[in-house]
Amino acid sequence: MSGAAWAFMEDVIAKNPGEPEFHQAVQEIVESLMPVLERHPEYRKAKILERIIEPERVIMFRVPWVDDRGEVQVNRGMRVEYNSAIGPYKGGLRFHPSVNLGIIKFLGFEQVFKNALTTLPMGGGKGGSDFDPKGKSDNEVMSFCQSFMSELFHHICGNCDVPAGDIGVGGREIGFLFGQYKKLTRQFEGVLTGKGLNWGGSLIRPEATGYGAVYFAEEMLKTRGESFAGKRCVVSGSGNVAQFATEKVLDLGGKPITFSDSSGFIVDEDGIDRDKLAFVMHLKNVKRGRIKEYTDKYPKATYQAADPKVDHNALWAVKCEVALPSATQNEININDANTLVKNGCYCVSEGANMPTTPDGVNVFLENKVLYGPGKAANAGGVAVSGLEMSQNSMRLSWSREEVDQKLHSIMVNIHENCRATAEEYGTPGNYVNGANIAGFLKVANAMMDQGVV
Repeated sequence: MSGAAWAFMEDVIAKNPGEPEFHQAVQEIVESLMPVLERHPEYRKAKILERIIEPERVIMFRVPWVDDRGEVQVNRGMRVEYNSAIGPYKGGLRFHPSVNLGIIKFLGFEQVFKNALTTLPMGGGKGGSDFDPKGKSDNEVMSFCQSFMSELFHHICGNCDVPAGDIGVGGREIGFLFGQYKKLTRQFEGVLTGKGLNWGGSLIRPEATGYGAVYFAEEMLKTRGESFAGKRCVVSGSGNVAQFATEKVLDLGGKPITFSDSSGFIVDEDGIDRDKLAFVMHLKNVKRGRIKEYTDKYPKATYQAADPKVDHNALWAVKCEVALPSATQNEININDANTLVKNGCYCVSEGANMPTTPDGVNVFLENKVLYGPGKAANAGGVAVSGLEMSQNSMRLSWSREEVDQKLHSIMVNIHENCRATAEEYGTPGNYVNGANIAGFLKVANAMMDQGVV
Protein backbone atom coordinates (compact mmCIF):
# COMPACT_ATOMS: atom_id res chain seq x y z
CA MET A 1 0.00 0.00 0.00
CA SER A 2 1.00 3.60 -0.51
CA GLY A 3 1.73 5.76 2.51
CA ALA A 4 -1.60 7.55 2.21
CA ALA A 5 -3.52 4.29 1.91
CA TRP A 6 -1.73 2.78 4.90
CA ALA A 7 -2.38 5.85 7.06
CA PHE A 8 -6.05 5.67 6.14
CA MET A 9 -6.22 1.96 6.98
CA GLU A 10 -4.54 2.47 10.36
CA ASP A 11 -7.39 4.80 11.28
CA VAL A 12 -10.02 2.34 10.00
CA ILE A 13 -8.51 -0.53 12.01
CA ALA A 14 -8.31 1.60 15.17
CA LYS A 15 -11.96 2.61 14.87
CA ASN A 16 -13.18 -0.89 14.01
CA PRO A 17 -11.13 -3.33 16.13
CA GLY A 18 -11.62 -7.08 15.80
CA GLU A 19 -13.27 -6.93 12.36
CA PRO A 20 -10.71 -8.48 9.97
CA GLU A 21 -13.18 -9.18 7.14
CA PHE A 22 -14.30 -5.55 7.20
CA HIS A 23 -10.68 -4.34 7.23
CA GLN A 24 -9.96 -6.58 4.23
CA ALA A 25 -12.90 -5.24 2.23
CA VAL A 26 -12.02 -1.62 2.97
CA GLN A 27 -8.34 -2.11 2.18
CA GLU A 28 -9.13 -3.44 -1.29
CA ILE A 29 -11.29 -0.41 -2.03
CA VAL A 30 -8.79 2.08 -0.64
CA GLU A 31 -5.91 0.66 -2.70
CA SER A 32 -7.99 0.88 -5.89
CA LEU A 33 -9.18 4.42 -5.23
CA MET A 34 -5.87 6.23 -4.69
CA PRO A 35 -5.60 7.20 -8.42
CA VAL A 36 -9.22 8.40 -8.37
CA LEU A 37 -8.66 10.65 -5.37
CA GLU A 38 -5.56 12.11 -7.03
CA ARG A 39 -7.55 12.86 -10.18
CA HIS A 40 -10.58 14.19 -8.28
CA PRO A 41 -9.49 16.36 -5.32
CA GLU A 42 -13.13 17.34 -4.79
CA TYR A 43 -13.75 13.88 -3.34
CA ARG A 44 -10.93 14.38 -0.84
CA LYS A 45 -12.26 17.78 0.19
CA ALA A 46 -15.77 16.39 0.73
CA LYS A 47 -14.33 13.41 2.69
CA ILE A 48 -16.29 11.04 0.47
CA LEU A 49 -14.07 8.03 1.26
CA GLU A 50 -14.25 8.66 5.00
CA ARG A 51 -18.03 8.96 4.78
CA ILE A 52 -18.60 5.99 2.50
CA ILE A 53 -16.90 3.52 4.85
CA GLU A 54 -19.09 4.57 7.79
CA PRO A 55 -22.53 2.93 7.84
CA GLU A 56 -25.42 5.35 7.94
CA ARG A 57 -27.00 3.18 10.60
CA VAL A 58 -26.26 0.02 12.61
CA ILE A 59 -29.15 -1.76 14.32
CA MET A 60 -28.57 -4.63 16.79
CA PHE A 61 -31.22 -6.43 18.81
CA ARG A 62 -31.95 -9.58 20.76
CA VAL A 63 -34.07 -12.35 19.22
CA PRO A 64 -35.74 -14.56 21.84
CA TRP A 65 -37.65 -17.62 20.65
CA VAL A 66 -38.92 -20.96 21.97
CA ASP A 67 -37.67 -24.29 20.60
CA ASP A 68 -39.63 -27.53 20.21
CA ARG A 69 -38.69 -28.63 23.73
CA GLY A 70 -40.28 -25.50 25.17
CA GLU A 71 -36.90 -23.96 26.06
CA VAL A 72 -36.21 -20.27 25.50
CA GLN A 73 -33.34 -19.51 23.13
CA VAL A 74 -31.71 -16.12 22.55
CA ASN A 75 -29.86 -15.01 19.42
CA ARG A 76 -28.52 -11.69 18.24
CA GLY A 77 -29.99 -9.93 15.21
CA MET A 78 -28.57 -7.03 13.27
CA ARG A 79 -29.06 -4.85 10.22
CA VAL A 80 -26.40 -2.51 8.84
CA GLU A 81 -27.93 0.18 6.62
CA TYR A 82 -24.77 1.25 4.85
CA ASN A 83 -25.46 3.77 2.11
CA SER A 84 -28.65 5.10 0.53
CA ALA A 85 -27.18 7.65 -1.90
CA ILE A 86 -28.58 5.95 -5.02
CA GLY A 87 -31.61 4.12 -3.60
CA PRO A 88 -33.12 2.18 -0.68
CA TYR A 89 -30.78 -0.03 1.30
CA LYS A 90 -30.63 -3.42 -0.42
CA GLY A 91 -28.86 -6.55 0.73
CA GLY A 92 -29.46 -9.99 2.14
CA LEU A 93 -30.01 -11.50 5.57
CA ARG A 94 -27.58 -14.22 6.66
CA PHE A 95 -28.48 -16.76 9.35
CA HIS A 96 -25.32 -18.62 10.37
CA PRO A 97 -23.35 -19.20 13.61
CA SER A 98 -20.39 -17.25 12.17
CA VAL A 99 -22.38 -14.02 11.83
CA ASN A 100 -20.97 -11.09 13.76
CA LEU A 101 -20.95 -7.33 13.26
CA GLY A 102 -17.65 -7.31 11.36
CA ILE A 103 -18.89 -9.82 8.80
CA ILE A 104 -22.19 -7.98 8.32
CA LYS A 105 -20.31 -4.69 7.88
CA PHE A 106 -17.97 -6.24 5.30
CA LEU A 107 -20.94 -7.66 3.39
CA GLY A 108 -22.87 -4.39 3.57
CA PHE A 109 -19.86 -2.37 2.44
CA GLU A 110 -19.32 -4.67 -0.55
CA GLN A 111 -23.04 -4.44 -1.32
CA VAL A 112 -22.84 -0.67 -1.79
CA PHE A 113 -20.47 -1.03 -4.75
CA LYS A 114 -22.05 -4.20 -6.11
CA ASN A 115 -25.48 -2.58 -6.24
CA ALA A 116 -24.06 0.52 -7.90
CA LEU A 117 -22.54 -1.62 -10.65
CA THR A 118 -25.95 -3.05 -11.58
CA THR A 119 -27.05 0.50 -12.61
CA LEU A 120 -30.32 -0.15 -10.72
CA PRO A 121 -31.39 2.40 -8.05
CA MET A 122 -30.33 0.46 -4.95
CA GLY A 123 -28.23 1.44 -1.98
CA GLY A 124 -26.32 -1.05 0.13
CA GLY A 125 -27.11 -2.87 3.36
CA LYS A 126 -26.84 -6.28 5.03
CA GLY A 127 -28.20 -8.07 8.04
CA GLY A 128 -28.59 -11.37 9.79
CA SER A 129 -28.20 -13.36 12.96
CA ASP A 130 -26.00 -16.00 14.59
CA PHE A 131 -29.04 -18.32 14.49
CA ASP A 132 -28.33 -21.62 12.73
CA PRO A 133 -31.34 -22.98 10.79
CA LYS A 134 -29.48 -26.23 10.10
CA GLY A 135 -31.12 -29.10 11.97
CA LYS A 136 -34.04 -26.95 13.15
CA SER A 137 -37.65 -27.93 12.55
CA ASP A 138 -39.91 -25.76 10.40
CA ASN A 139 -41.72 -24.69 13.58
CA GLU A 140 -38.46 -23.60 15.23
CA VAL A 141 -37.38 -21.66 12.14
CA MET A 142 -40.79 -19.99 12.03
CA SER A 143 -40.58 -19.08 15.70
CA PHE A 144 -37.17 -17.51 15.22
CA CYS A 145 -38.12 -15.65 12.02
CA GLN A 146 -41.24 -14.19 13.60
CA SER A 147 -39.26 -12.94 16.59
CA PHE A 148 -36.52 -11.55 14.32
CA MET A 149 -39.05 -9.66 12.18
CA SER A 150 -40.88 -8.34 15.25
CA GLU A 151 -37.91 -6.01 15.71
CA LEU A 152 -36.67 -5.64 12.14
CA PHE A 153 -40.03 -4.42 10.81
CA HIS A 154 -39.46 -1.09 12.58
CA HIS A 155 -36.53 -0.38 10.27
CA ILE A 156 -37.51 -1.66 6.81
CA CYS A 157 -40.07 -0.87 4.12
CA GLY A 158 -40.44 -1.08 0.35
CA ASN A 159 -38.92 2.37 -0.18
CA CYS A 160 -36.32 2.52 2.60
CA ASP A 161 -34.71 -0.91 3.18
CA VAL A 162 -35.45 -4.11 1.25
CA PRO A 163 -33.70 -7.23 2.61
CA ALA A 164 -33.29 -10.48 0.70
CA GLY A 165 -31.93 -13.95 1.44
CA ASP A 166 -28.33 -15.05 1.89
CA ILE A 167 -26.65 -18.04 3.54
CA GLY A 168 -29.23 -19.79 5.73
CA VAL A 169 -32.11 -17.69 4.41
CA GLY A 170 -33.98 -19.31 1.54
CA GLY A 171 -37.59 -19.41 0.42
CA ARG A 172 -38.83 -20.93 3.68
CA GLU A 173 -37.27 -18.22 5.82
CA ILE A 174 -38.33 -15.38 3.49
CA GLY A 175 -41.90 -16.69 3.67
CA PHE A 176 -41.97 -16.71 7.47
CA LEU A 177 -40.34 -13.25 7.62
CA PHE A 178 -42.76 -11.75 5.11
CA GLY A 179 -45.80 -13.24 6.84
CA GLN A 180 -44.81 -11.62 10.13
CA TYR A 181 -44.05 -8.29 8.46
CA LYS A 182 -47.47 -8.30 6.78
CA LYS A 183 -49.20 -9.15 10.06
CA LEU A 184 -47.43 -6.37 11.98
CA THR A 185 -47.75 -3.64 9.36
CA ARG A 186 -50.93 -4.66 7.51
CA GLN A 187 -48.98 -3.84 4.32
CA PHE A 188 -48.51 -6.16 1.36
CA GLU A 189 -45.49 -4.54 -0.27
CA GLY A 190 -42.20 -5.49 -1.88
CA VAL A 191 -40.28 -5.24 1.38
CA LEU A 192 -38.41 -8.53 0.89
CA THR A 193 -37.06 -10.11 -2.28
CA GLY A 194 -36.71 -13.80 -2.94
CA LYS A 195 -40.42 -14.26 -2.30
CA GLY A 196 -42.47 -17.21 -3.54
CA LEU A 197 -43.59 -16.96 -7.17
CA ASN A 198 -47.25 -17.09 -6.19
CA TRP A 199 -47.00 -14.07 -3.88
CA GLY A 200 -44.75 -11.53 -5.55
CA GLY A 201 -41.49 -13.31 -6.30
CA SER A 202 -39.57 -13.15 -9.55
CA LEU A 203 -38.66 -15.94 -11.89
CA ILE A 204 -34.88 -16.52 -12.13
CA ARG A 205 -34.26 -15.08 -8.62
CA PRO A 206 -32.98 -18.38 -7.17
CA GLU A 207 -30.78 -18.91 -10.23
CA ALA A 208 -29.54 -15.33 -10.54
CA THR A 209 -26.29 -15.27 -8.55
CA GLY A 210 -24.96 -18.50 -10.07
CA TYR A 211 -26.12 -17.61 -13.57
CA GLY A 212 -24.63 -14.14 -13.25
CA ALA A 213 -21.19 -15.40 -12.17
CA VAL A 214 -21.09 -17.65 -15.22
CA TYR A 215 -22.29 -14.87 -17.53
CA PHE A 216 -19.49 -12.66 -16.18
CA ALA A 217 -16.93 -15.43 -16.74
CA GLU A 218 -18.27 -15.88 -20.27
CA GLU A 219 -17.63 -12.20 -21.01
CA MET A 220 -14.10 -12.40 -19.59
CA LEU A 221 -13.37 -15.45 -21.75
CA LYS A 222 -14.63 -13.60 -24.81
CA THR A 223 -11.88 -11.00 -24.35
CA ARG A 224 -9.46 -13.80 -25.28
CA GLY A 225 -11.63 -15.20 -28.03
CA GLU A 226 -12.72 -18.19 -25.93
CA SER A 227 -15.91 -19.75 -24.55
CA PHE A 228 -16.98 -22.31 -21.94
CA ALA A 229 -17.16 -25.10 -24.51
CA GLY A 230 -15.26 -28.15 -23.22
CA LYS A 231 -13.66 -26.38 -20.27
CA ARG A 232 -13.23 -28.16 -16.94
CA CYS A 233 -14.89 -26.10 -14.21
CA VAL A 234 -14.28 -26.45 -10.48
CA VAL A 235 -17.22 -25.19 -8.41
CA SER A 236 -17.07 -24.84 -4.63
CA GLY A 237 -20.15 -25.05 -2.45
CA SER A 238 -23.30 -27.03 -3.14
CA GLY A 239 -25.96 -24.52 -2.20
CA ASN A 240 -28.04 -22.24 -4.35
CA VAL A 241 -25.19 -20.36 -6.05
CA ALA A 242 -23.11 -23.46 -6.81
CA GLN A 243 -26.11 -25.39 -8.12
CA PHE A 244 -27.20 -22.75 -10.62
CA ALA A 245 -23.66 -21.84 -11.63
CA THR A 246 -23.28 -25.52 -12.54
CA GLU A 247 -26.55 -25.45 -14.48
CA LYS A 248 -25.44 -22.45 -16.53
CA VAL A 249 -22.00 -23.98 -17.18
CA LEU A 250 -23.82 -26.97 -18.67
CA ASP A 251 -25.97 -24.63 -20.79
CA LEU A 252 -22.80 -23.08 -22.21
CA GLY A 253 -21.04 -26.37 -22.94
CA GLY A 254 -18.64 -26.52 -19.99
CA LYS A 255 -17.81 -29.53 -17.84
CA PRO A 256 -18.42 -28.99 -14.09
CA ILE A 257 -16.63 -31.63 -12.01
CA THR A 258 -16.89 -30.68 -8.32
CA PHE A 259 -19.20 -29.77 -5.46
CA SER A 260 -18.34 -29.18 -1.80
CA ASP A 261 -19.76 -28.40 1.60
CA SER A 262 -18.24 -27.77 5.01
CA SER A 263 -17.43 -31.47 5.44
CA GLY A 264 -15.46 -31.97 2.20
CA PHE A 265 -15.77 -32.16 -1.58
CA ILE A 266 -16.50 -34.57 -4.41
CA VAL A 267 -14.77 -34.84 -7.78
CA ASP A 268 -16.57 -36.46 -10.71
CA GLU A 269 -14.15 -36.77 -13.61
CA ASP A 270 -16.97 -37.90 -15.90
CA GLY A 271 -18.58 -34.51 -15.40
CA ILE A 272 -21.66 -33.49 -13.45
CA ASP A 273 -24.51 -33.74 -15.94
CA ARG A 274 -28.12 -32.61 -15.49
CA ASP A 275 -29.25 -35.84 -13.83
CA LYS A 276 -26.40 -35.62 -11.32
CA LEU A 277 -27.16 -31.96 -10.72
CA ALA A 278 -30.81 -32.83 -10.04
CA PHE A 279 -29.63 -35.39 -7.47
CA VAL A 280 -27.49 -32.73 -5.71
CA MET A 281 -30.40 -30.28 -5.70
CA HIS A 282 -32.66 -32.85 -4.06
CA LEU A 283 -29.90 -33.88 -1.63
CA LYS A 284 -29.16 -30.33 -0.47
CA ASN A 285 -32.51 -28.58 -0.87
CA VAL A 286 -34.94 -31.29 0.21
CA LYS A 287 -33.03 -33.88 2.25
CA ARG A 288 -30.58 -31.27 3.57
CA GLY A 289 -27.92 -33.97 3.38
CA ARG A 290 -24.12 -33.90 3.02
CA ILE A 291 -22.27 -33.86 -0.29
CA LYS A 292 -20.47 -37.09 0.66
CA GLU A 293 -23.71 -38.91 -0.20
CA TYR A 294 -23.01 -38.13 -3.88
CA THR A 295 -20.50 -40.97 -3.98
CA ASP A 296 -23.12 -43.42 -2.70
CA LYS A 297 -25.20 -42.65 -5.78
CA TYR A 298 -22.27 -42.24 -8.18
CA PRO A 299 -19.43 -44.50 -6.96
CA LYS A 300 -17.03 -43.51 -9.76
CA ALA A 301 -16.76 -40.09 -8.13
CA THR A 302 -14.31 -39.52 -5.26
CA TYR A 303 -14.81 -37.75 -1.93
CA GLN A 304 -12.22 -36.01 0.20
CA ALA A 305 -12.96 -34.81 3.72
CA ALA A 306 -12.03 -31.26 4.71
CA ASP A 307 -8.91 -30.96 6.86
CA PRO A 308 -8.91 -27.81 9.00
CA LYS A 309 -5.29 -28.40 10.04
CA VAL A 310 -3.78 -27.70 6.62
CA ASP A 311 -3.06 -24.27 5.10
CA HIS A 312 -4.81 -24.98 1.82
CA ASN A 313 -8.09 -26.26 0.42
CA ALA A 314 -7.50 -29.44 -1.57
CA LEU A 315 -10.52 -28.68 -3.76
CA TRP A 316 -8.47 -26.03 -5.56
CA ALA A 317 -5.84 -28.63 -6.51
CA VAL A 318 -8.32 -30.20 -8.94
CA LYS A 319 -7.15 -29.31 -12.45
CA CYS A 320 -9.40 -26.92 -14.32
CA GLU A 321 -9.50 -23.97 -16.71
CA VAL A 322 -12.31 -22.15 -14.87
CA ALA A 323 -12.86 -21.81 -11.11
CA LEU A 324 -16.17 -20.66 -9.65
CA PRO A 325 -15.76 -20.18 -5.86
CA SER A 326 -19.36 -20.19 -4.62
CA ALA A 327 -19.18 -21.11 -0.94
CA THR A 328 -17.99 -18.43 1.50
CA GLN A 329 -15.44 -15.70 2.22
CA ASN A 330 -11.69 -16.40 2.14
CA GLU A 331 -11.94 -19.96 0.81
CA ILE A 332 -9.01 -19.37 -1.59
CA ASN A 333 -5.75 -18.34 0.07
CA ILE A 334 -2.35 -17.66 -1.49
CA ASN A 335 -1.45 -21.37 -1.56
CA ASP A 336 -4.74 -22.26 -3.25
CA ALA A 337 -4.34 -19.45 -5.80
CA ASN A 338 -0.80 -20.58 -6.67
CA THR A 339 -2.05 -24.16 -7.07
CA LEU A 340 -4.86 -23.07 -9.38
CA VAL A 341 -2.43 -21.12 -11.58
CA LYS A 342 0.10 -23.96 -11.59
CA ASN A 343 -2.58 -26.41 -12.72
CA GLY A 344 -3.68 -24.27 -15.63
CA CYS A 345 -6.65 -22.29 -14.31
CA TYR A 346 -6.89 -18.93 -16.07
CA CYS A 347 -10.42 -17.77 -15.32
CA VAL A 348 -11.88 -17.20 -11.82
CA SER A 349 -15.36 -15.77 -11.36
CA GLU A 350 -16.53 -15.33 -7.78
CA GLY A 351 -20.04 -16.50 -6.95
CA ALA A 352 -19.44 -15.99 -3.21
CA ASN A 353 -18.66 -12.73 -1.44
CA MET A 354 -14.89 -12.10 -1.11
CA PRO A 355 -13.90 -15.79 -1.37
CA THR A 356 -10.26 -14.95 -2.19
CA THR A 357 -7.79 -13.51 0.32
CA PRO A 358 -5.83 -10.38 -0.70
CA ASP A 359 -2.64 -12.42 -1.27
CA GLY A 360 -4.61 -14.83 -3.42
CA VAL A 361 -6.02 -11.96 -5.48
CA ASN A 362 -2.50 -10.67 -6.06
CA VAL A 363 -1.45 -14.09 -7.37
CA PHE A 364 -4.29 -14.02 -9.90
CA LEU A 365 -3.53 -10.48 -11.03
CA GLU A 366 0.23 -11.08 -11.29
CA ASN A 367 -0.37 -14.16 -13.44
CA LYS A 368 -2.87 -12.41 -15.76
CA VAL A 369 -5.72 -14.67 -14.68
CA LEU A 370 -9.14 -13.46 -15.80
CA TYR A 371 -10.32 -12.63 -12.29
CA GLY A 372 -13.88 -11.45 -11.65
CA PRO A 373 -14.22 -10.14 -8.07
CA GLY A 374 -17.44 -10.92 -6.21
CA LYS A 375 -18.80 -7.39 -6.18
CA ALA A 376 -18.98 -7.59 -9.97
CA ALA A 377 -19.24 -11.29 -10.78
CA ASN A 378 -21.93 -12.20 -8.25
CA ALA A 379 -24.04 -9.06 -8.70
CA GLY A 380 -26.63 -11.10 -10.61
CA GLY A 381 -28.47 -12.01 -7.42
CA VAL A 382 -29.09 -8.45 -6.31
CA ALA A 383 -29.74 -7.43 -9.91
CA VAL A 384 -32.72 -9.77 -10.12
CA SER A 385 -33.76 -8.67 -6.63
CA GLY A 386 -33.91 -5.19 -8.11
CA LEU A 387 -35.96 -6.54 -10.99
CA GLU A 388 -38.28 -8.20 -8.45
CA MET A 389 -38.72 -4.79 -6.78
CA SER A 390 -39.64 -3.30 -10.15
CA GLN A 391 -42.21 -6.02 -10.82
CA ASN A 392 -43.71 -5.53 -7.34
CA SER A 393 -44.00 -1.78 -7.92
CA MET A 394 -45.76 -2.33 -11.24
CA ARG A 395 -47.92 -5.19 -9.91
CA LEU A 396 -46.90 -7.53 -12.73
CA SER A 397 -44.63 -10.49 -13.44
CA TRP A 398 -42.18 -10.93 -16.29
CA SER A 399 -41.61 -14.27 -17.98
CA ARG A 400 -38.58 -16.44 -17.25
CA GLU A 401 -37.11 -15.50 -20.63
CA GLU A 402 -37.59 -11.77 -20.02
CA VAL A 403 -35.90 -11.85 -16.61
CA ASP A 404 -33.01 -14.02 -17.83
CA GLN A 405 -32.49 -11.69 -20.79
CA LYS A 406 -32.41 -8.66 -18.48
CA LEU A 407 -30.00 -10.45 -16.13
CA HIS A 408 -27.69 -11.36 -18.99
CA SER A 409 -27.77 -7.78 -20.28
CA ILE A 410 -26.94 -6.41 -16.80
CA MET A 411 -23.97 -8.78 -16.40
CA VAL A 412 -22.65 -7.89 -19.86
CA ASN A 413 -22.91 -4.19 -18.95
CA ILE A 414 -21.19 -4.72 -15.58
CA HIS A 415 -18.34 -6.50 -17.32
CA GLU A 416 -17.93 -3.75 -19.90
CA ASN A 417 -18.08 -1.02 -17.25
CA CYS A 418 -15.39 -2.75 -15.16
CA ARG A 419 -13.22 -3.42 -18.21
CA ALA A 420 -13.46 0.13 -19.54
CA THR A 421 -12.94 1.78 -16.14
CA ALA A 422 -9.86 -0.32 -15.40
CA GLU A 423 -8.41 0.76 -18.72
CA GLU A 424 -9.30 4.43 -18.15
CA TYR A 425 -7.42 4.43 -14.84
CA GLY A 426 -4.31 2.76 -16.19
CA THR A 427 -4.78 -0.88 -15.13
CA PRO A 428 -6.20 -2.68 -18.18
CA GLY A 429 -7.48 -6.17 -17.44
CA ASN A 430 -7.68 -5.52 -13.68
CA TYR A 431 -11.35 -6.15 -12.92
CA VAL A 432 -10.76 -5.49 -9.21
CA ASN A 433 -9.81 -1.87 -9.86
CA GLY A 434 -12.45 -1.55 -12.54
CA ALA A 435 -15.26 -2.75 -10.27
CA ASN A 436 -14.14 -0.75 -7.24
CA ILE A 437 -13.68 2.49 -9.16
CA ALA A 438 -16.83 2.23 -11.27
CA GLY A 439 -18.99 1.46 -8.22
CA PHE A 440 -17.35 4.21 -6.17
CA LEU A 441 -17.81 6.89 -8.83
CA LYS A 442 -21.56 6.28 -9.09
CA VAL A 443 -22.09 6.44 -5.33
CA ALA A 444 -19.61 9.27 -4.76
CA ASN A 445 -21.20 11.51 -7.37
CA ALA A 446 -24.64 10.96 -5.84
CA MET A 447 -23.24 11.79 -2.39
CA MET A 448 -21.67 14.99 -3.75
CA ASP A 449 -25.02 16.03 -5.23
CA GLN A 450 -26.87 15.42 -1.93
CA GLY A 451 -24.57 17.43 0.36
CA VAL A 452 -23.01 16.52 3.69
CA VAL A 453 -25.59 14.07 5.05
